[in-house]
Amino acid sequence: MLDALLGKLPPATDPNVLVGFDHADDAGVYQLAPDLALVQTVDFFTPIVDDPFTFGQIAAANSLSDVYAMGGRPVSALSIVAFSQKLPIEVLQQILLGGHSKMDEAGCSVIGGHSIADEEIKFGYAVTGVISPRRVLTNAGARPGDALVLTKRLGTGVLSTALKRDAAEPAAIEAAVESMCALNRTACEIMLRHAVHAVTDVTGFGLLGHARELAAASGVRLEIDHARLQFLPGALEAARAGHQPGGLKNNREFLSCVVELRAQLPPEVEALLYDPQTSGGLLISVEAGEAGALENELLEAGVPASMIGRVLPDARPPLVVI
Repeated sequence: MLDALLGKLPPATDPNVLVGFDHADDAGVYQLAPDLALVQTVDFFTPIVDDPFTFGQIAAANSLSDVYAMGGRPVSALSIVAFSQKLPIEVLQQILLGGHSKMDEAGCSVIGGHSIADEEIKFGYAVTGVISPRRVLTNAGARPGDALVLTKRLGTGVLSTALKRDAAEPAAIEAAVESMCALNRTACEIMLRHAVHAVTDVTGFGLLGHARELAAASGVRLEIDHARLQFLPGALEAARAGHQPGGLKNNREFLSCVVELRAQLPPEVEALLYDPQTSGGLLISVEAGEAGALENELLEAGVPASMIGRVLPDARPPLVVI
C-alpha cells in the first residue's frame, strides 16, 4: 500500500539524497560529506513468537537487516512500541531487553524511541547507519552474467503460521527462530569483499517479490533454479499441510503474472517462493567469477548460503524459475 502511495509523491530534488523511494530499495541514503552518508530505515510488526524476549530479538534483527542490505554499518536506533495497558509491564521489559541484546551485538546504540497505548503489541526500530557514498549497494545494479547468491533458508512465514495453529514441531520452530534472530552482519561484511553489483534483503514480499524489485530496478531478468533453494526444517511440510500465511497468498496473487515457471514444481515448493520472510537473508547479485568464492566464504563463516540462479538480459516476464 505504501509503495503505491509513495510512487505518487514528487521525487526528491535534494542532490544529497543518493537513494530514495523510487526503486523500492531497502533503505534511504543521504550524503553528509564526500566520504560519509547516512543509511536510514524503519520497521516494526506484531509478535510472531510467544516468548517476548525472542520477539524483541527478531524485531531488532529484522530492522537492522535493511542497513546491511545497503552495505552499511548500523550505529543508532530508536525503538517503536505499541503496547496494551492490560498486559504486565514485564512483558514489554522483556521485549525491550531482547531487542537491546541484538542491537548490542550489532554495535548499534539504542538512543530513544516512542511508545503508544494499543491493544495489539507492535515493536521495531528506526535504524540509522553509516556508509561511504562510493560503496552504497542498491537493488538497481545487477548485470547480465551475474550469479545470484541467497543467504539464509526460506520458510519462516509458513512455520510462524504453523506455530500460531499449534501445528509446528519444536525442532522446526527452534530452527526458524535461530534463523530470524541471526543478524545479516557477517553476510554483509563478507559480500563487501567481493564484486557485488546489487543486493536486497528477502522479507515480507518473499523471495520472488524482492527478486522482482531487483530485476525491475536493474532492468534485467532473473533466472532462479528451484533445486538450489534451501528450506528451513519443517517448512516444506508446513506448506504442504496448508499453513500458508495471508501474506503468501497476497504475494502469489500479485506476482504470479510476472513469473514464468519452466519446471514442474511441487505445490509446496512453489508456495515457498512466495512465502513472506521475517528477518530473512540477502539476495546478492555478484560477478559470476566470484560467486563460488563468496558462497564458500559465507558457508565457512556459518552463514547458510547457496548460488540459486543467474542474471539475464532484460526480457518479459522478469522472473523465470527453472
